[in-house]
Amino acid sequence: MTIKITRTQFLSIAALTALTLSACGGAAPQSQEPAAEKKDAVVTLKVGASPSPHADILKFIDENLAAKHGIDLEIIEYSDYVIPNEALKSGELDANYFQTVPYLEDQGPKLGLKGTPGKGVHLEPLGLYSAKIKDVKDLPEGGTIGIIADTVNQARALRLLESVGLVEVPKEGDINIFTVKKLKNFEWKEVEGAQLVRSLPDVDAAVINGNYAQEGGLSFSKDAIVGEPTENNPAANLLVWRTEDDGNEAIKKLEELLHSDEVREYIKKTWTDGSVIPVF
Repeated sequence: MTIKITRTQFLSIAALTALTLSACGGAAPQSQEPAAEKKDAVVTLKVGASPSPHADILKFIDENLAAKHGIDLEIIEYSDYVIPNEALKSGELDANYFQTVPYLEDQGPKLGLKGTPGKGVHLEPLGLYSAKIKDVKDLPEGGTIGIIADTVNQARALRLLESVGLVEVPKEGDINIFTVKKLKNFEWKEVEGAQLVRSLPDVDAAVINGNYAQEGGLSFSKDAIVGEPTENNPAANLLVWRTEDDGNEAIKKLEELLHSDEVREYIKKTWTDGSVIPVF
């Protein structure tokens, strides 16, 4: 089962839940036998994910592998990078699958989320895309480059631009559009990640995350002018859960299934253009 939720819907549900709980005079009687201890019980895990490829990978597991391991996945899709961690912290989710370790390390403390990252599952290489030019050297004088607004992915995008000689990244300190040195005359256009593909007609080129490129119908191998290196890349996507749930057996099983031979082969056969690469 897949559910899509917006930030407004999430906040409305949270508010309604709080009002309902405050109106209740007492808790419902608890079962004498915990569900997790019942023989052959199926445990439902609510997992938040970006639509592609994360939700697609989870759907494959849910449809082909989960049942035999006593798991049922309720997959909730999110179109941004903020709400899934907010929902994980609040307990709306049992885990999420959309982010990297650097992103979790940056956002976790800001949200007050104590999260445990699993091992890397896949990499979505960043690419420089354009509807106007075919080569970096064709970027016009005074042109415009679209770049993601969030700081962690922006730093990653700037390293890609450094590799093609458009900027110089500082050796120490924060990496963002205000700290890099431009090596060519162009302008920045900061854009929310989910809007980067739509922004292509308004810019000369844009650095786009792999999942947003896919959702926008772009192919990494066919459409990217240049892509980031894939070997030893720290930006592997992975499962994250609350640290207090480190002992949760169902989450451990999902983490195991995400690194199964079946999932590796599914990724290889589904994304043959190199836009999604298994890292295990």
